[in-house]
Amino acid sequence: MDTEKPTPPPSNKTVVFFRRSASTLLLWAIVAAIFWSMYPAAYLGLIITLILISSREYFVMLRRAEIKCFPRFGMLLTATYCVVSGYYFLNGHKDIPPVVDAIAIFLAVTGAFTLQLRYPIKGIEALLSVASTILGFLYIPFLFMFAARISFGLPGEGAVPGAFVLLWVIAVTKFTDMGAYITGSLIGKHKMIPHISPGKTWEGFLGALFFSQLAGCGLYALLPGQLSALDSWHHVIILGFLLAVLAVIGDLAESIVKRALHAKDSGNMLPGIGGGLDLIDSICFTAPALYFYLVWLLPNLA
Repeated sequence: MDTEKPTPPPSNKTVVFFRRSASTLLLWAIVAAIFWSMYPAAYLGLIITLILISSREYFVMLRRAEIKCFPRFGMLLTATYCVVSGYYFLNGHKDIPPVVDAIAIFLAVTGAFTLQLRYPIKGIEALLSVASTILGFLYIPFLFMFAARISFGLPGEGAVPGAFVLLWVIAVTKFTDMGAYITGSLIGKHKMIPHISPGKTWEGFLGALFFSQLAGCGLYALLPGQLSALDSWHHVIILGFLLAVLAVIGDLAESIVKRALHAKDSGNMLPGIGGGLDLIDSICFTAPALYFYLVWLLPNLA
C-alpha cells in the first residue's frame, strides 16, 4: 500500500506572489515598449486608457455597494477631460491650460448637484451621490493626468521630454509598493493601520522607504543626464522619501475606498494585482507631488 502523502498545493501567498510577479513583468514590458517608442500618442494612449478603466471600476464598485452616484455623467466628464487634455499635449502644449482644469472641476460640482435635483432627498443619500461623483473625477482623471504633465511639461529633448522623469517616478512608486510587500511578507509583525489595511506593517513601511531609495538613487546614478530635471542628489533623496510616504498613503487611500465599499479589488484585469485602480492608486498621489516639487522648488524649471 502506497503511504506516500500527496504534495500539498501551494499556499495562497505563493500563488498570489507568482501571479503578481507575472502581472508586474507584463506591465513593465508594456511600459518599456511605450517608453522606447517615444511616440507621444502612445504615452497619452496608455495614460488615458488607465484613467478610463480605473474610473469605470470606481463607479462599478459604487453601484455594487448600492451607493447612489451618476456614473454616466462621471464617465462622460472623464472622457471629455481626457480628450481635451490629449488635444493640448499632442499639439505641442507643455501643460493643460488652467481654465480647462477650472471648467472641469466646475462641471463636476455643478453637474452632480444638477443631476441630484431630479431625485427626492433621502437623508445622507443625496449628499453621498454628489460627493462620490465629484470624488471620482478628482481622485482618478484629475490626479493621474499629472503623469501626462510630467511627460510633456518638463525640460528635455524629443517629443516626450519628461519621459525619463515619468519612468523614474513610476519606478520609485512601484519599488515602494514592492518593498512594502516583500518586507512585510517576510518579516512583518507590527501592524501599521489594521483598521484600514490589516496586511500593512511598520516593517513593510521601512522596506518601502529602502526600496524607494534603491530605485530613485539607482536610476539617477545610471541616467544623470536624462534625469537632470531632478537637479541634484539631495533632491533625489528627498523626493525618494517624500514619494515613498505618498505611495503608501495612496495605497491606503484606495484601501479606504475598497473597505468602505466592501470590495477586495477594484477589478480583475491583472491577476495578483487587481484592476486598473489597484495599479495606479499610488501614482495618483506621487505624480502630482513630483510635478509640484519640480516646478515650484527647483530653479532650473522656473
